[in-house]
Formats: sequence, structure tokens, C-alpha cells
Amino acid sequence: MKGICFLQFPYFKRTGFSYQERFKCINSYRCIERDSQGFITGNERALEELFVDEEDTRKGHACLNVMASRIATVFASLREFPFVRYRAAKSLDVTTMTTFRDLIPTKLAARVWDCLIQYKQKTEHFPQTETCELLILDRSIDQIAPIIHEWTYDAMCHDHLNMEGNKYVHEVLSKAGGPPEKKDVLLEGHDPVWLELRHAHIADASERLHKKMTNFVSKNKAAKIQYGSRDGGELSTRDLQQMVQALPQYSEQIDKLSLHVEIAEKINRIITELGLRELGQLEQDLVFGDAGMTDVIKFLTTKEDATRENKLRLLMILAAIYPEKFEGEKGQNIVKLARLPQDDMNAVNNMRLLGGASETNKSSTSAFSLKFDIHEKKCAARKDRTGAEETTWQLSRFYPMIEELIDKLNKGELSKDEYPCMNDPSPTFHGTSQSTPMHQAPAPHSMRSRRTSTWARPRNSDEGYSSDSVLRHASSDFKKMGQRIFVFIVGGATRSELRVCHKLTSKLQREVILGSSSLDDPPQFITAKAETADSK
Repeated sequence: MKGICFLQFPYFKRTGFSYQERFKCINSYRCIERDSQGFITGNERALEELFVDEEDTRKGHACLNVMASRIATVFASLREFPFVRYRAAKSLDVTTMTTFRDLIPTKLAARVWDCLIQYKQKTEHFPQTETCELLILDRSIDQIAPIIHEWTYDAMCHDHLNMEGNKYVHEVLSKAGGPPEKKDVLLEGHDPVWLELRHAHIADASERLHKKMTNFVSKNKAAKIQYGSRDGGELSTRDLQQMVQALPQYSEQIDKLSLHVEIAEKINRIITELGLRELGQLEQDLVFGDAGMTDVIKFLTTKEDATRENKLRLLMILAAIYPEKFEGEKGQNIVKLARLPQDDMNAVNNMRLLGGASETNKSSTSAFSLKFDIHEKKCAARKDRTGAEETTWQLSRFYPMIEELIDKLNKGELSKDEYPCMNDPSPTFHGTSQSTPMHQAPAPHSMRSRRTSTWARPRNSDEGYSSDSVLRHASSDFKKMGQRIFVFIVGGATRSELRVCHKLTSKLQREVILGSSSLDDPPQFITAKAETADSK
């Protein structure tokens, strides 16, 4: 995957790794676009190789072996020895046969455990007792997160701006007075404005950018003189770029703000042009059980100008919530109603099968009717959270399932039957005791010293330029935090899930690290689902 950098740790020098071992470790996994709380194993085709026909699982086994080795390398490089938990296979009854895809987390957990035991036995200074927690999941735990429209600044940039990794092509005024020039910029940790805004709702990000520009102009005399005659009119992106040329002493500050003002303006135009607010509302209403099949049918029949991708994403969400609606001819008829090519049915079917839906009762389909679902009960794939801070902004109800799972893991409330542990943790370890009250859960502390990551170090304040209190408090003191929580998702992680890990690190005072076979934006995930082999 492009836009990924190698993950480097300061621990190598202190822990006795040879240069050959360091090189091997660094090349075994990669950091998510310079994000200190994420890594990928580089198995971008995991969905295609693992969710396969039962007769051909060779690629799947090979994929799991590589993945397990790279996950174990992460723990070896960090000198961490985890409790290894995993999502157990679910069978409807004793007569239901467990398939290869049902056992993916189980098989991966066993392989990771074998690798860790090898490190424990053969590697000097490797911990001999558990120091952290690892939870292994697969993409079926949350089929909706990869395709629903996310409304944070980071997610919308990668969803709608055709970025290559974290590279954005920015148009700037030519110094020679010619046509605009294209300039590649990286949206990453060296940009303090990006760090502040990336997890903010797009409406919040737009408001903050406007305030920053207003503050900059009001507090810098030269800028006020340059644009004091505008009578309060808003500065356009072109105005900002002209200001850079007129006020070179402020070029760095204005450059950053100009970049993000341009991006926010572009995203807001796309939201309006594609009618994303109405679509986003329908998506979230479906997820929370406030809308059903008839609402989708109404949207498809009245919004014929909706793009092919957006209609496909809506149907994939529908298939994840109502898999039975896509059995046999029913699914074909829904795709026809959406005026999508039959090729798109493959992605919808694979979304349905990812959740383990059976293809029974195909013969029970009947002629398609716009009223076939009117009297059926609506399903909810999420429960509303009371008093959540996310509800401040419209279309911010949705949350990834891992947020709930990590919270339960931290409180010791994960079911041992649904999420068994390879190394049977002792009842005294945090996150495993069933008798510990939620509000009194002990916070274990790591004996390791941790260095604050470069991206998290606070920067000096510049008028309208540096991040505000968000950035100043971003440098968490990891030495005071409890033991780490690692979550690994087979089949691709999302930016919303990475955001959750940052959020919970602050909330739980335990560093939460997300690992996955890949980091997928919606277009990548849709392509993967279209290519995934159908289950027989």
C-alpha cells in the first residue's frame, strides 16, 4: 500500500537487537502513514485469500502464516508479551459445520501464539510474563465501518479527494504570474493543523479554519493592512495564496492554512454536489434501525442522479443489515432498481456472505414489489450511545464496533466464551477479572519507559497557525499509562477505527494500538469485496 512508512522504534538500542535483527523487524511490518498508533502487515489481498471456497484454502493458510510472523515481530521489537484473545467461531447449532472463514481469528491467534513462544524461549530479554493485551478480530466483526460515509476531516479527505496514500496535490499561484502550479503535500504529523483537525467533524474543521484565518488577519498588522479594506468579507483560497506572496514572513503559517482551507472548501462542495447529507442520514438511520427497506427503495427511485459508487455503498450497508433481502432474485431486483450493473451484485453478495449469511430459501423468492418490506420490523446494527460527545454534530452517530469491544476489554467485560484467551490470564490481571467493578478497575502500569513520539510533541504557538489546546495536550505521558491494548483486524482496518484508538488512548489512559492486514478507504474495500471469491 502506498503512503506507508517503515515503523522504527527507539527500543532496539536498549534491547540488544543486532543490526540484522533490526532490519528484519522493520521490514516485517509497516506503520500506518506515520501514525504512531497503527501498523499493517502488508497483506492487502487478505480478503480475497482468506474468505475463499473451502476446497482451496492454501493461499489462506499461507497468508495467515505470514501475518502471524509479522504480528509477532511487532511484539518482539517492542519487548511486549501479550495475552492473546480472539473472536471465537460462531455456530448456529451443533449441526452447522464450521468453515475456514469462521476460524480465521482462531487460526491466526494460534499461529501468533506459537511465534511468541519461540521468541520467549530463544530471545534474550524477552518478557517471561504477560505485559499487554492483544485482541484478534476479522472484518466480519463490523462490515459497515469500511463503507459508510464517515464525516471526519481525515476520512473525507481519503474518501473523496483521490489521494495517493497521504499525498494531496495542491494548486498554488505561480510566482511568475502564470497559470497555477501543482504541488504535492503530505497530510501527516509534521503538519500541526492536520494533527488538530484530522479527527474533527468536517463542519467543526471548517469552523476552526475560518476562526484561524480571522484571528491571523486580526492579529497581524501587515495582514490587516493588506486586506483591511475587505469590509469583513471572507478570504478565498486565492486571497490566501496572494497573501503568501505579499507577506513572505508569514508564508509558512499561511501556506498551511491555505492548504486546509482549500481542502475543506473542496470537500464541502463535494458534499453538496453529491447530496451526501441526505445519503449520510439514510445510512446512519439504517444502521441505528430508524430506516428500513422502504426508505432505501424511496431513495433509489427519487435520487436517480446518485453516483454508482454511492448507491452501491448503500446497498452493501443494506446487505450487511438485511442479508436475507439479497437472497436469490430479491437481490437481483434490488440491484436493477438501483440501475447498477450486475457486476456490482458480486460486491453486495460478498458483503452479505462476510457476515456468514446462508443462501437458503432461494426458491422462496417472489416477484419484486416496492411494498414487500413495509410491514417488516426494522433492524438495528448499532445502539445509540447516551450522552456521547460525538452527537454534537449532525451525522456523527455512527461508531465502529471495536470502540465497544475495547471498552469492554478494558473493563474486564469481554465474554470468555466469545473471546477466549490462548494463555488463560490470571484473575488478577486487569481486563480479565469478572468480579472487578467497572468503576474500580485497576490500572496496570508498564515497567518499560516510553518516549513520546515525534508527532505528539507540542509546538510553539503561532497566530492562527499552530493547533490549539488539542495539540498542546497531544503529548500524552506514556510512562503514566497502563499496559497497552493491541487490536488486530484481519481483512483491512478503517480510518474511523484508527481514530477510535487515539480517542480511547486518552479516555482509558492505556495506549491502544491498531494493527491490520491493510488500511482501506471505501473504494479499496469495495474493490476487494468485488474480487473476493464467492462462498459455495
